[in-house]
Amino acid sequence: MQNTLRTSVTFTGVGLHSGKPAKLVLRPAVAGHGIWFKRVDIELGDAMIPAMYDAAEQTALCTRLVNGSGVSVSTVEHVMAALAGCGIHNALVEIDGPEVPILDGSAAPFVRGIMSRGVRQQDAPVLAYQVLKPVTVEANGAKATLLPSDRLTIEFHIDFEDKAIGSQTKTLDMRNGAFARELCDSRTFCRRADVEAMHEAGLALGGTLDNAVVVDGEEILTPGGFRHQDEAVRHKMLDALGDLALAGGPLLGHYIGDKAGHSMTNALLRALFETPGAVRPILCDAETTAHLPGQGLVWSEIPKVA
Repeated sequence: MQNTLRTSVTFTGVGLHSGKPAKLVLRPAVAGHGIWFKRVDIELGDAMIPAMYDAAEQTALCTRLVNGSGVSVSTVEHVMAALAGCGIHNALVEIDGPEVPILDGSAAPFVRGIMSRGVRQQDAPVLAYQVLKPVTVEANGAKATLLPSDRLTIEFHIDFEDKAIGSQTKTLDMRNGAFARELCDSRTFCRRADVEAMHEAGLALGGTLDNAVVVDGEEILTPGGFRHQDEAVRHKMLDALGDLALAGGPLLGHYIGDKAGHSMTNALLRALFETPGAVRPILCDAETTAHLPGQGLVWSEIPKVA
C-alpha cells in the first residue's frame, strides 16, 4: 500500500550553496499524488515543481528541479532520500525559497522528523518501476549502472587522493529500514581545496564544519571526525537513493555507482526510461511491497545524531 505522513512536519535552516535561510514543510498528500515541491514564496505563475528525473537540470554539486515556468528548487537529494527511505510515496514539500535547507548535512533530521509524525497507509497499491535489462552511462572516468533485481540494492565505489577518505566500497540491500539505519546520518563531505574554490565562485556559502565533513589530505577538519569510518561512501549512497527517487516511484533494480555523482545518476534514469524494454511499471503485491525501502523501519534504529 502507498504511504503518506500522518501530519505535517517543519524544518528550518540555511541553503548549502546560497547561505540563505529557508523553511520547509512536509505535508501529507492523497494516494496517487506522488512527491511535489511547492514554492510558497512564488505568488504569480506556476509554483509547483514535480519531483521527477526529467525536471532535473544537469548539475554537479546538487540536484536542481525546474518546472516549465522556470521556477526551481535545488539540493533536493537529502529530503528525497529521506522520503524514499521512510517509504513515503505521497507528500507535498512546501518551501519558501529556491534551496532546501542543508540542516546537518545528512538526511537524519528529515528521517527523524518524518518518523516522529508517523506514516499513514493508504488504500492504493504502490506503483514501482522494475528494471528489466542492464543500462549503463559513463563519462570522465565515472560510471553508473542499473541491473535487473527484485528489490533495490545500492552499490557504490569511490576513490579520493585524500588519505582521510581514500578508496571505499559498500553494497546495501535497501529493505528492512536499511537506509535509516545505515545511511541517513552520513553527511556531505568535501576537500578543503574544493571549499575554497567554491567560496571564490560564490557557492557553498552556507557550508560550515557543522553541516559538512571537510578533509585536507590525512586530516579531518570537522570536529568529532567521521560518524562512520566509511561515511563518505555512505553519503554517496544516500545521494544516489535521493536521485533515484526521481523515477516517480520505487525502483526495483541493482544500482552500481563508480565515482558517480548527481548528474550521472540522473543521466542513468533518463537512459533507463529512454531505452526500449529496459523498464516496466508494476503495481506491487504484498510480497513486492515488503521489499521496498522504508518497510520494516523501527524508530529505535534511527540514528540520534540530528
